[in-house]
Amino acid sequence: QVQLVESGGGVVQAGDSLTLSCSGSGRSFSSYAMGWFLQAPGTQREFVASISWDSAVKRYSDSVKGRFTIFRENDKNTMYLRMDNLKPEDTAVYYCAKGSNMVHFNPDPRYVETWGQGTQVAVSS
Repeated sequence: QVQLVESGGGVVQAGDSLTLSCSGSGRSFSSYAMGWFLQAPGTQREFVASISWDSAVKRYSDSVKGRFTIFRENDKNTMYLRMDNLKPEDTAVYYCAKGSNMVHFNPDPRYVETWGQGTQVAVSS
């Protein structure tokens, strides 16, 4: 069973950058597609980005495409989300998630098998 722990959140100004990390325990981390979601207060959890087990397939939501980059280091059991040109509307709790297979990551949060505890990102204008 993979357990996930996020880190790297914080309070930044609009236009700044942050890199979130998601560390996984267990040997199976590298065998699954992984993803990031965000949840702003009073809203449902929504898809941000995903990456296949071998980093060959990456997907982004329209709201972050061109500003965020997802990548992973399987030898370190870690996935990252590099966030550039942050905007106040990016303010949310960010969660990493383990998918159910190696390549295709379902962006519907109902199909996520394992969640991290979340890390808060706050962007001031």
